[in-house]
Amino acid sequence: MADSGQADAQARRAAIADELRRLEESAMYSAQMQFEAAKHWRGVHLMMGIPTSLLAAVAGTTALVESTGRIAAGILALASAGLSAIMTTVNAPQRVSHATMCANAYLEVQTAARQTRTVDLAGLPVDEARSVLAELTSRRDEQNRAADPPGRRAYRRAQANIGSGGQTYAVDHGGQG
Repeated sequence: MADSGQADAQARRAAIADELRRLEESAMYSAQMQFEAAKHWRGVHLMMGIPTSLLAAVAGTTALVESTGRIAAGILALASAGLSAIMTTVNAPQRVSHATMCANAYLEVQTAARQTRTVDLAGLPVDEARSVLAELTSRRDEQNRAADPPGRRAYRRAQANIGSGGQTYAVDHGGQG
């Protein structure tokens, strides 16, 4: 009977370890996708912000330097105002900040799951290990609700980054780091 209880505990511990691995992997991909989304929005902000600023500067200069350049200055000012309106609507800086915050929250879940699995799991009572798993799953699910869905490009870039070893540590491959 004691052997049956021990075997059941070992089976549950193995199942918890498997779930922790799944949680790590899910959080790893989610973090990478959010980091890729942040890079995208940072690029959008620069690609729109630089021309907007330049158009405004040229419009102002044209208006001040040439009295005959009023129409050109007006067109440039309108173009700059249009780009500014788009930038305000897109709100790229806020999207960068939010995606980075979400990515870091996913990394926290990933790290906690890995540490629980590799350091703590063997010494935890099975019921306590199950509680830790439930808490980490809840944190990941909460983050899933808070994060903006990444685009297809972010997904592909995250896969490529992970595939090329972007989420590995030297110690995992026998290195000293």
